[in-house]
Amino acid sequence: MQSVAEQAEGAGAGSGKAAAPCKVCGDKASGYHYGVTSCEGCKGFFRRSIQKQIEYRCLRDGKCLVIRLNRNRCQYCRFKKCLAVGMSRDSVRYGRIPKRRDVCTPESMADLAKNLSGNPEPAPSAGPAAEEHEVDATEASKDLAKMIILAHRNLNSYTEDFRRSLQLQTFIMKVDDNREGQAGSSSADTAHCSNAVSSSDSAGTASVAKPECANANDANNALAANRLETLTVLWSNVAYRMTPAVQQVVEFAKRLPGFHILPQDDQLILIKLGFFEVWLTRATRISTPTAIVFDDGTSLSHRQLELMYDTRFATGILSYVRAVINMDMTDDEAALFTASLLVSSERCGLSERDRVDTLLRNVNDAFAYVMTENGTANVANRMEAFNALAQEVRLLGDRHHDLLSWCRLNWRRLDLPALFSEIFDIPKNEEEYDPERAGSS
Repeated sequence: MQSVAEQAEGAGAGSGKAAAPCKVCGDKASGYHYGVTSCEGCKGFFRRSIQKQIEYRCLRDGKCLVIRLNRNRCQYCRFKKCLAVGMSRDSVRYGRIPKRRDVCTPESMADLAKNLSGNPEPAPSAGPAAEEHEVDATEASKDLAKMIILAHRNLNSYTEDFRRSLQLQTFIMKVDDNREGQAGSSSADTAHCSNAVSSSDSAGTASVAKPECANANDANNALAANRLETLTVLWSNVAYRMTPAVQQVVEFAKRLPGFHILPQDDQLILIKLGFFEVWLTRATRISTPTAIVFDDGTSLSHRQLELMYDTRFATGILSYVRAVINMDMTDDEAALFTASLLVSSERCGLSERDRVDTLLRNVNDAFAYVMTENGTANVANRMEAFNALAQEVRLLGDRHHDLLSWCRLNWRRLDLPALFSEIFDIPKNEEEYDPERAGSS
């Protein structure tokens, strides 16, 4: 798996890789169809299903395995998986975006990026030239909005279609609800099926008898060992479920016009510090006020978040979920909002802060354009509400970075994907381990 730096460096580079497998059935993919790498068979199946508005039924409770050899056996589960991996209904309904003047094609992305990142010349105060400048600015916002929205749809698995396909059937990892931190199951199979995200923690927990120790020290040691095992299991599960989103956010960043011409170090800072905020905002689309839900249906309850982080952070993260749900943002708004989070000019360590700030202003202009086009009653008030959300999630992102000190100190016992470790600065080997830095983070 590529590192974050390698992926950021690959922006705009041609691809010489072998054909990837279809994300739906695993057959050899023929290209990028409806937002997903897929084969001709699944591409045609999804198109027919949408165009003919076919409703399928499953005889096995919607749990059929979809692979190349049996993909035609259950159409319900095949269609459900098409949605789950990110195929877009809208792409079928509206077809390919034509190369018209008002649509920015991939060939024109570099030119638009240069225009967005440059320092615009001051416009005259009046006259035809000023009106032409205003029209050009509107067109630039329009083009930028379309590109960000398209990138968001193609590189985001936390969609409304996927939320509907979940039917509130999630997996809750077994963790004991004892406030002293006793562990539940510590086996590799730590996921337990539940039929509702909002079920109580006790439905997804397993109690463990208190150890009968000869003295208090033995009991405390046993509790500490159990808690350590619980945290190890939780973090490993979360890391593997969050890592696919890292690649999506990296690719999303690379498709933001103007991002690829920022200094390499600034690109990495923006991706590393903005990832958690973008991921959490996307995850709210399928989460509930009582649980964070991943794109495979796995959920984390308030109690489990407490075990991994602390009570204040667990409460804060679910409070943010409620705030986003209450905003009732559209998919287009979610695209522009997450883009604005990613190019925040407030990040520490930026060498070209002015250029990042210019990019952010362009994104916000496109954001306002989308709201106006969608008929938002009071654009200024809604932008203010989004700014408040951005401040809230930024505080959570900063706190999350600090709370990862446990992972940085205990990296040897954790089985974490390399990309997850890199995005959150968790050591992968002895050379990267700095005890002082890990403890003070």
